[in-house]
Amino acid sequence: MDTGPDPRQHTNTLEPLVTSETPDSESTNPVDSLRGVPNMEAARDWLSARNIQDIECIVPDLAGVARGKMMPTEKFFSGPVMTMPASIFAQTISGDYPDDDDWFQHNPTDGDLYFKADYSTLTTVPWESDPTAQLIHDAQTRQGDPVETAPRNVLKRILKLYEDKGWEPVIAPEIEFYLVRPNTDPDYPLEPPRGRSGRPEVGRQSYSISALNEFDDLIDDIYDLSEKQGLEIDTLIHEEGAAQMEINLRHGNPLALADQVFLFKRTIREAALRHDMYATFMSKPMSNQPGSAMHIHQSVVDKETGLNIFASEDGEETPDFLAFIAGHQKYLPKVTSIMAPFVNSYRRFSKTSTSPVNVYWGYDNRTVGLRVPYSDPQARRLENRIPGSDANPYLAIAASLACGYLGIVNGLKPGKPRADDCTELAKSLPRGLPEAVSQLEKSEEMIELFGEKFVATYRAIKYEEFETFMSVISPWEREYLLLNV
Repeated sequence: MDTGPDPRQHTNTLEPLVTSETPDSESTNPVDSLRGVPNMEAARDWLSARNIQDIECIVPDLAGVARGKMMPTEKFFSGPVMTMPASIFAQTISGDYPDDDDWFQHNPTDGDLYFKADYSTLTTVPWESDPTAQLIHDAQTRQGDPVETAPRNVLKRILKLYEDKGWEPVIAPEIEFYLVRPNTDPDYPLEPPRGRSGRPEVGRQSYSISALNEFDDLIDDIYDLSEKQGLEIDTLIHEEGAAQMEINLRHGNPLALADQVFLFKRTIREAALRHDMYATFMSKPMSNQPGSAMHIHQSVVDKETGLNIFASEDGEETPDFLAFIAGHQKYLPKVTSIMAPFVNSYRRFSKTSTSPVNVYWGYDNRTVGLRVPYSDPQARRLENRIPGSDANPYLAIAASLACGYLGIVNGLKPGKPRADDCTELAKSLPRGLPEAVSQLEKSEEMIELFGEKFVATYRAIKYEEFETFMSVISPWEREYLLLNV
């Protein structure tokens, strides 16, 4: 359940975005206005003013895990460019590497990649005891070319397609997560934590203020740590599950919002640990509770006019809007492995859950995968409800925008909108990771948009993770097969 943020477009001009060339003080974008500096010299002054001695130089890998190096500030400015082995973009979630010929063909020596700082992402690490900063980097080859398998570059690649058409996508993500009691033994199921009343939640408490108040101290810390990093929360609510929360972020540039989600996940985990809890973004952490999603609201602005291309002059829906929906209907099954990247992700796609199991669309209908919220014409948008909260935000946003792009450029037409309950109507979405990966690797359109190297590497990682999962015997198997078969 969700209300959804309102990624409203201005009807006159586009809001400027922070880039390495745009000073922070000049930005009026709601997401970007508190973030970063324009260049290295400004970064040096920023760090000096805060007496920051260490910098976390980080890059998101394919799972959305922060990889990188910690280094003293002096070394950061005096040394050569940061390097790391190419294999950081071929590591599975369990820390293994795929034994796959395609991947080794692309990276036979596992040589170094070069990482360039994006100073617009410079911010503090407020949970560290000593003054520390963090800075997101982009991966490049030695020749300065973008590394095709780096998630941030993947999103930039899709955004370039829109830029070439004179468009600018605007998104607003919603991220759900669970708070759970610390669990150091993976054989034991997760349990909700105890709030300030001393009692764990047992029933579902959707939108309950009193249930939210159970974790007031933690929520205060989340807001405090976020503010210190320049991260803006639009709303925070209690979701349907026991100790399940949802954070809605303000609308803005897709790359800036992907950075926000990446940093928010780190922040929320750290805040939870302060209160002897875990925060988990697993898609389905508890069998008797709803899954966690990352819904993505999307609209597209004409860069010349600043107007939403989904609305005509008289406020009606445009063919581009309907084609954007149709693109999602046709291509979401091809990119489900990106939006549901782990074996656990597919436990969320259950007919008995509140998660969508189809690619139907409808107006203000939360039982379909593609929802059109009611809004005024300039705020018209499509909400993609398929991605899980475990998805890499860069890749999930890129995949969703890729679907919409293909719909527009190919002039696709959607099916009829659904006004009925579609909870139990499955259509097209893969029901398991191998099937989903197979659809991605066989899609010529997605290979062209994302690049052969990315698809080959992603395929290798996901099949390796599935094989690792298959080597583990589950409690269900011991419960029902041990003495019965």
